[in-house]
Amino acid sequence: MAMMAKMRSLAPAFILTVGGLFVLFMVISDSNVLEALGGRTNNVGVVNGREISYFEFQEAFERQREAQQQQTGQDLAEDQIDRLRDQVWDALVTNILFQQMIDSYGLTVSDDEVRDIILGDNPPDFLKQNFIDSLGSFNRQLYEEALFDPRNREPLIQAEEFVRQNQLTAKLQSLIFASVTVGEDEVKRKFIDQNINLDVDYAFFDLNLIPDAEINVEESDLKSYYERNKNQFKVQPQRKLRYVLFPNSPSAEDSSMVQRSLQSILNRMEGDTIDFKELVEIYSDFPYSKDTLSVSLLTPEVVDALNKARAEDVVGPYLTNQGYELIKYYGSVPTDEVMARASHILINQFGDDDKNLEEANKLYNRLKDGADFAQAATELSQDPGSAQRGGDLGYFGKGMMVPEFENAVFSGKVGEVQKPVKTSFGYHIIKVTDRVSRKFVVERIVNQVKQSATTRDRMFTSAIDFAFLAKKNNFIKEAELLEYNVQETPLFVKTTTIPGLGANKRLIDFAFENGVNTISDPYKMPNGYVVVQIMEVVGEHFKPFEEVKEQIRPSVLREKKFEKLKAKAQDVFKKINGEFEKIPEILENVKLQQTGSFLPSGNIPGIGRDYAFVDKALNLEPNKVSEPFKGQRGYYIIKVLNRTPFDENLYDSQSAIIRNTILQEKRSRYASQWVEKLKENANIVDNRHIFLGQ
Repeated sequence: MAMMAKMRSLAPAFILTVGGLFVLFMVISDSNVLEALGGRTNNVGVVNGREISYFEFQEAFERQREAQQQQTGQDLAEDQIDRLRDQVWDALVTNILFQQMIDSYGLTVSDDEVRDIILGDNPPDFLKQNFIDSLGSFNRQLYEEALFDPRNREPLIQAEEFVRQNQLTAKLQSLIFASVTVGEDEVKRKFIDQNINLDVDYAFFDLNLIPDAEINVEESDLKSYYERNKNQFKVQPQRKLRYVLFPNSPSAEDSSMVQRSLQSILNRMEGDTIDFKELVEIYSDFPYSKDTLSVSLLTPEVVDALNKARAEDVVGPYLTNQGYELIKYYGSVPTDEVMARASHILINQFGDDDKNLEEANKLYNRLKDGADFAQAATELSQDPGSAQRGGDLGYFGKGMMVPEFENAVFSGKVGEVQKPVKTSFGYHIIKVTDRVSRKFVVERIVNQVKQSATTRDRMFTSAIDFAFLAKKNNFIKEAELLEYNVQETPLFVKTTTIPGLGANKRLIDFAFENGVNTISDPYKMPNGYVVVQIMEVVGEHFKPFEEVKEQIRPSVLREKKFEKLKAKAQDVFKKINGEFEKIPEILENVKLQQTGSFLPSGNIPGIGRDYAFVDKALNLEPNKVSEPFKGQRGYYIIKVLNRTPFDENLYDSQSAIIRNTILQEKRSRYASQWVEKLKENANIVDNRHIFLGQ
């Protein structure tokens, strides 16, 4: 029955309430299973004394992974697995903390309460949704028949537990949100922001009316500002790390394995009539397509092979920037776009331009006399990318190289070594090896080269071994002995990422909870495993005055200019005697302007956001001239031309909706802060890195 199927789908899952802020992990696993069997639990973590076993964590993770894979129809990538582990961990910790709070408050849900909810006039949606007919009516009779059917006993027990947990969460929420209220003033202000239109005439006294030269900033002014705003110069605790990274790049064996796999597919094709398109759909990492490709998108090796191929030949496997490829060739089509292939030798190592040209000419003469171009490029070229390929740049079109180089390539003869050509990079000796104006029509099986589980395990093992030896002996010496590259971070504060390494909360916690020279276990980062040593610890402090006084100067200058501008605006206000239009006569640099209609919650036309301006416009009597007041960028004198009257009837009709919107926003913020505070005050031990390399 649909009811039975639905109930059985209520296997342990995440329950999300209050906009997803309250995450409750439901009936994840029995953490006492191993103890009952007489074994000893290995804990991945502890929350206020409540142990989380590896079994409990892994079972929760596997359930969520299966759920996501069923939803997407795809296996999770490595980075998705890491994110899912973090989500499962966070859900477990949050659930335990919630349960501990529920216990501390003595909250319970009786069997009668659960029964009243399930059998009540409005059962939970997850139960009644299978009993809604095509007209949207709830079939109460069928619903109750399913509830009392003995075959549904097991899923009904799960449903009852689901309801019980929801009610416990609801009761906890009621306690938490008891102090979250919305005042009448808040509702009225929200209504005003959304419904009251303003139209204002204003005179703007720009801060630039006061030249910097008129302001004298003394040392005492700077020191006064420093003392008044000292928190601006507070430096948060910082750390600096040295580290060895074990990258998650594929090994030579990983690459060879992909190559062999494609070679076996090619061998199979020799005695098989299977369509190449079917092979693409089965084996390729990318969807099937028949492509017309420019030679600039192909490696020279592939172009050479396709030039020799006959229609419907399959060539490869070849290593490209996408991985290894098997390519089925269908022919070529002419194009107006000309592509060239060239090799070059870059000379710029002699410091002096004349010397570089002299050496380039010597090399050019040797090449003209028969010296090997590829060997010379490998040994002498200052372009390391092409030097390792004998100077070969592959195929490229116009607009892809600097003009001087491009002109030489597309005007030179194929096969001829050209005289040195000067560009901003130095002197180039160029040899054009091919020039074509056609594209290849192909189908491709592409297999990306990824790090295998074996290689990843090997990297993790190497990281564990290094961490052990570094702790036992010396970080630098062991790294030198094992020929590992030691790198350093800059000083960083406790945020979500470490410069150069990326995000890992557990590693950041390690860095800020330990002292100088402490060496970590391996931690998993976005680009591999890392072992770190804390190099430097900087505590919270204030930057000294002498270090920041020049940073302070513009702020002090601005303050003093505001003081002088205020006096100027007040002088103008006295002289106009309530006649707004006279302001430009008193101070010609100040123009009268009009905002046009705007809402308090939006931008003020010609001004932007300025809360002081809005507040003054909302409270000033229409057609009365305001005294000067300070805004974001200067001083204003305003006159309200029009302000929509407050509509009591409209307010009465909207106030309940507005109040509820504000309440939900406040609850959402409060809940988020409450959960974070709960975690901050909890004693949470996270040992996942020991088991998972995280």
